[in-house]
Amino acid sequence: MLGGARSGKSAHAEGLLPDGPATYLATARRVSGDADWDARIAEHVARRPAVWRTVETPDTDTVVAALRAGADVPILLDDLATWLTGALDDAGAWDGGRAELAAARAERDRLVTAVADCRAPLVLVSAEVGLGVVPATRSGRLFRDELGAVNASVAEVCTDVLLLVAGLPLRLK
Repeated sequence: MLGGARSGKSAHAEGLLPDGPATYLATARRVSGDADWDARIAEHVARRPAVWRTVETPDTDTVVAALRAGADVPILLDDLATWLTGALDDAGAWDGGRAELAAARAERDRLVTAVADCRAPLVLVSAEVGLGVVPATRSGRLFRDELGAVNASVAEVCTDVLLLVAGLPLRLK
């Protein structure tokens, strides 16, 4: 499930899961003192059914382990953009050179492999940021380019791909 900011992609993805137990993989990293971010996380938590299990997965190791362990219940991973932000942070890729970017791309490859190998029904959420203006900063361009690569790589191994625009789902694959 791809979509722009506040397009309804997370809520739509949640609605794709059948009734009953599910595992929600939350990739957002909590930021001390950021009340707005805390409110956004709380909004997502409040929507989840009580039978869903939430696993905070702020790094690739945790995401990969959860995808490999899941087989009995559907999994919703929300979202790849916040996962990528953490992967770029962990690799020092924002201001780093080729080695740091290569490290972040290796994490992308690990994630894509885990998605392809996941035996559970899996719904992924990711932002689509490549439809707008060219970011003015190096870090903005890096994020846009790397998220586009993550989305394309994951889409290759998924059976269905949806884009949410203005709250309306468009089937891409």
